[in-house]
Amino acid sequence: MKHALLAFAFVAFTAVATPANAQSPSTATTGASWMRYPAISPDGKTIAFTYKGDLYKVASSGGTATPLTTHTANDFMPVWSPDGKQIAFASDRYGNYDIYSIAADGGEARRLTFHSASEYPYSFSGDNKHVIFGAARQDAAANRQYPTGSQPELYEVAATGGRPMQVLTTPAENVKASRNGQFLVYEDKKGGENQWRKHHESSVARDIWMYDRKADTHRQLTTFAGEDRSPVFADNDKSIYYLSERSGSFNVHKQGVDNGAPQQVTTFKSVPVRFLSIADNGTLAFGFDGQIYTMPSGGKPTKLDIAVSSDNKANNERIMAVNSGAQSLVVSPSGREVAFTYRGDVFVNSVEGGGTKRITTTPETENGVEFSPDGKSIAYASERGGKWAIYEARRQRDAEPYFFASTVVKEATLVSNEHQNTHPSYSPDGKQLAYLEDRNSLKVMDVATRQTRTLLTDKELFGLDHNFQWSPDGQWILFDMDVPGIAPGEVGLVRVDGKGEVVNITQSGFNDSRARWVMGGKAMLWFSNRDGLKSVAQSGQTQQDVYGMFFDRDAWERFSLSKDEFALVKEADDKLTKTKADSAKLKADSVRAEKKPLVLDLDGLDARRARFTIHSSALGDALLSKDGETLYYLARFEKGMNLWSTALRTKETKMLLALNSNSGNMTWDKEQKYIFLLADGAISRIDPSTAVPKRDVVAMSGEDALNVDDERAAQFDHVWRRTRDTFYSKGFHGIDWQAIRPVYAKYLPHIGNNFEFAEMMAEMLGELNISHSGATFSTSTPNDDATASIGVFYDPTHTGAGAKVVEIIKDGPLDRHNIDIKPGVIIESVDGVPVTPATDIAALLNRKTGKNVLLSYSNAGTSGEVVIKPIALAEENRLLYARWIKRNADEVSKASNGKLGYVHIPGMNDGAMRTTFEDIMGKYATRAGAVVDTRFNSGGDLVADLAMFLSGKKFFDYTTDTRSSGYEPNFRWTKPTVALANEANYSDGHCFAYAYKDQKLGPLVGMPVPGTCTFAGWESLQDGVRWGVPGLGVKDAVTGKYLENLQTEPDIKVMNRYELVSKGKDQQLEAAIAALLKLVQAGTMVP
Repeated sequence: MKHALLAFAFVAFTAVATPANAQSPSTATTGASWMRYPAISPDGKTIAFTYKGDLYKVASSGGTATPLTTHTANDFMPVWSPDGKQIAFASDRYGNYDIYSIAADGGEARRLTFHSASEYPYSFSGDNKHVIFGAARQDAAANRQYPTGSQPELYEVAATGGRPMQVLTTPAENVKASRNGQFLVYEDKKGGENQWRKHHESSVARDIWMYDRKADTHRQLTTFAGEDRSPVFADNDKSIYYLSERSGSFNVHKQGVDNGAPQQVTTFKSVPVRFLSIADNGTLAFGFDGQIYTMPSGGKPTKLDIAVSSDNKANNERIMAVNSGAQSLVVSPSGREVAFTYRGDVFVNSVEGGGTKRITTTPETENGVEFSPDGKSIAYASERGGKWAIYEARRQRDAEPYFFASTVVKEATLVSNEHQNTHPSYSPDGKQLAYLEDRNSLKVMDVATRQTRTLLTDKELFGLDHNFQWSPDGQWILFDMDVPGIAPGEVGLVRVDGKGEVVNITQSGFNDSRARWVMGGKAMLWFSNRDGLKSVAQSGQTQQDVYGMFFDRDAWERFSLSKDEFALVKEADDKLTKTKADSAKLKADSVRAEKKPLVLDLDGLDARRARFTIHSSALGDALLSKDGETLYYLARFEKGMNLWSTALRTKETKMLLALNSNSGNMTWDKEQKYIFLLADGAISRIDPSTAVPKRDVVAMSGEDALNVDDERAAQFDHVWRRTRDTFYSKGFHGIDWQAIRPVYAKYLPHIGNNFEFAEMMAEMLGELNISHSGATFSTSTPNDDATASIGVFYDPTHTGAGAKVVEIIKDGPLDRHNIDIKPGVIIESVDGVPVTPATDIAALLNRKTGKNVLLSYSNAGTSGEVVIKPIALAEENRLLYARWIKRNADEVSKASNGKLGYVHIPGMNDGAMRTTFEDIMGKYATRAGAVVDTRFNSGGDLVADLAMFLSGKKFFDYTTDTRSSGYEPNFRWTKPTVALANEANYSDGHCFAYAYKDQKLGPLVGMPVPGTCTFAGWESLQDGVRWGVPGLGVKDAVTGKYLENLQTEPDIKVMNRYELVSKGKDQQLEAAIAALLKLVQAGTMVP
């Protein structure tokens, strides 16, 4: 189902509630808010923090903060050196986050890292010489963990810059070093989840660990089922402070490093305590409710009174050129102008002259634009004043017949009440208006009297976006129908007067949608996947076709005629029409048939439908010519969408225009002479009647006024309200969602960029304790850093000149028969630039993907040169995944003496299903069992396919007395399996783990899987922020329990110890092999 970008409303910030604080801070002054990432200096006198994307410092007693950075990038995460002279921080100045350092007194920032993977600083070494940071650059060659960006490594780089050295190949975040440098205390990271999620207790929640660098051992310090985070050493490294939710909300806790009992230090309520740091004298600094607090050892927390003077880095009010990026195209009845939306405002554009008129100027978003039948008004929905309402803009001067040239346009409210009203659509005579109320009800309003009636309810509609269309006579409405309890969509038909039953007119069981009236209402066309190629996975993509269904028997019989038969009938019709016109001496337009109400013959519809397209495809849109003879449609067969046509009587099909567009939709003008196309934000008019269809671009030349702060406030309100209206459980997991809004709304005036805005909304959505939630923001420009890969593993312990190679990655740039580079080789230079101990080789490979690069190398006294073409990191990741698969498969085969097979399922999609089927039913078809590894499965929709595939029971053998040649079901695995899962299984990855165990398909091995089996509901806002909360949950059909937050426990629990997995030992895989061998030896089949 497509999800339209909904609108946003402005929010007034008054009577904002303050979260309860049981410790009554000693100051209560107002000032800056949303001050994040505070870090207290070692001497306890100064605090560095982030505000509006810059670093500031302020006395630890409060006062006026002074800026350390004033860059347009987002600067955050300050970390002090032990001597208090340097501050390291992260900044995205080159498209990704790199580590920078700056003098504590200010000055020019110095870049320390150069890889295009984002890097985040955690700590300085005790001697001030190195910065310890985290990044997902590349695992050590021996590491057996899944190669994924969600499992970063730990590095250190010289405080003056240079070659980063890997400290840990296993994940460790928010790391702090002991004074002597021997110990690192850190929080683990077992999987990917909104880091600002609160209140959850599951296996993926973070725990505190300590790493002994000398002994190379890890020791777990906390075991709370919820979150333990942000550890810092105290008491000469004998204790740690950290943040924990064990008290119900994040608070400061303390315990000894020798596993002493945790003690709660602060007792804040409501919102979480964040960003813990400590001074040498034991004074703590942390953030709470957008403010910064300090707390002396043994004392009480004090909120600092901080004043921040900051200027905007860009104008808050901006004029944006509107020359592309159009959405929601509609054509006026005259055909002379088109209306569309751009960044949430309504515009009207001349088709031929290029004039562009802005109709609305609001911080909220308007959508669902439609012209009235007389062309004098435009209706649209807008989310204002805390609700969706429908408005109408109307031209005021008769001397100005077009909107694009009008000087005075007035807006009036059509529908506004306590409900959410969207998707306005005028009846053909303009006297009625259909619209959606609260997403799942279709209403019709008499425009003159404002009286309404309900045509459809949630018995026929469900979701966020619905297609419906008036019949030409205004008596019927076609709509996309959602049958309760049935997944595939259908096409429904309802009388506008409300009489009679709602009719499901497709009833195919396939996915039927996007119906529209054609041939004056005598027929409809719609899209269906009934004949298209389908994915191996039932939930995968399918090709579609355009179909026609005829409500008029004469029209159907006429359509069914052959080309020659139709020519004879048309000739007779033309003669009859001319005779009647001549005898009455009438003008040509006088013989037009009088419009009569449609009479729809609904009996026998199954026999009056036809497939219009001759080849299934990925369809974008479709139109039928006025005479019903030619179908025009957008289809994708290889790359982008192109415009095709099919002569329905002869089935002659050809491509009319090569568009190569990513997406597109079309509409006729009123006379059905021109096709108006909206493709990739550009509007064009196409005359399909010419031998070579003529395409004229509709030039846009408008301006949009943007107030960034107002738009951001409107988007915040939209996110909060849409969550209120669409969250899958009205109990909101025990959260008072109404009370949450003012808690976070008060931060809006202090948000400096979209990174901060997304983080603030992620904090708010994190209150719901739900998976598939949060908000993110990212940007990209053509000049961003992009590290290329030469396809090797580097020696992380090599400190000399050059970069030492420990392994050549199979199928990488150096894995060629004519290249003599082996493990042990030293890469001495790249394109003639020496690789010194002070050089990060990533800097030398920046933006060199696919380009000729000269590598100079040496090995055991010999040297050489080779020219290669480095690959992108994405391609390197693909090779590393293939390498990981091969290592696991080889181990399974070796440990079982060739009896067992191995597959890994990284995501729940058609590609994964095809690979699984290919390997198990092909490569491993003769094996006695299969290890099905789903660790780090990111989800999708494949659980039913896999459960069916792995639960086959043989009921036929195709055989002779001496030889079998097959069996049934030959498309399902009928032998034993063992499934591997861990804390990182997400979404449908959890659904599978749950179903595998619940259906008793075999032993589940690994670690507990968090309860995240829930449907995602993501939306992109108009400023590029992406956010979401689930609108649909999943219940166990027997117990009736939601699977969200219902953790699945393995039958055989095995943790991969960091000390072992980093050196090549996969304990979970070993346990799975042992369990499966037992089943095979016992002769166990699928239960």
